[in-house]
Amino acid sequence: MKKLLTLYIALLLISCGGGGGDEPTPPPVENKAPSIPTLTNPTNGLLCISNTVDFTWTSSTDPEGDLINYEIMVAKDPGFSQIVSQKQVQTLTTSVTLEKGVAYYWKIRAIDAKSKASEFTGVWNFLTEGVGVVNYVPFVASLVKPTLNSTVTGTSVVLEWNASDVDVNDILTYDIFFGTTTTPPNIVTSHTSKNYTRTGLLPNTTYYWRIDVKDGKGGKSTGQLWSFKTS
Repeated sequence: MKKLLTLYIALLLISCGGGGGDEPTPPPVENKAPSIPTLTNPTNGLLCISNTVDFTWTSSTDPEGDLINYEIMVAKDPGFSQIVSQKQVQTLTTSVTLEKGVAYYWKIRAIDAKSKASEFTGVWNFLTEGVGVVNYVPFVASLVKPTLNSTVTGTSVVLEWNASDVDVNDILTYDIFFGTTTTPPNIVTSHTSKNYTRTGLLPNTTYYWRIDVKDGKGGKSTGQLWSFKTS
């Protein structure tokens, strides 16, 4: 009888134990960033008649279906060190009142409800019309190659950039600054093409360069400082 009672208790304990414990907790689902929006207006290189500018862009999508905000940044330089407007909106348009006769640069990114952000769009530029202005300063040159802070091989490099002007008939020329300090000397004045081959590079050296754009009518934009390294 005692053996039967012991066996009964053992079976009862086994049946109460659940046999396998709790189910494992599934890993949390990764929150992914929204897609990158697309800029639509003002178009790249546009001369805006009004200094109250309407910005528009296409919508992003979020993999988890989260609510999306759009962060828009407007600056006086393509590096966005001189930001004049930065805000978040849920709509696909917003207006900003800016100074007249000034070149501006803008970009946007999408941010979901969990603060996960997409990459920024590319940078577009535009110009607000000035009062009585008959000549507009060219836009700041944009880098093509070598890419910023990249490493190049060999003893020569092709420097390449883009530049534009809302005065479409202006003939642009370029002052090239190049050297091993953050204040590189002017090595070429009034260069006529958007590329330049520099030879005689030293190994394991950081080079700095910039392009100033001139329109031949006294208009000039000072470029950003770019750099690359040699292997």
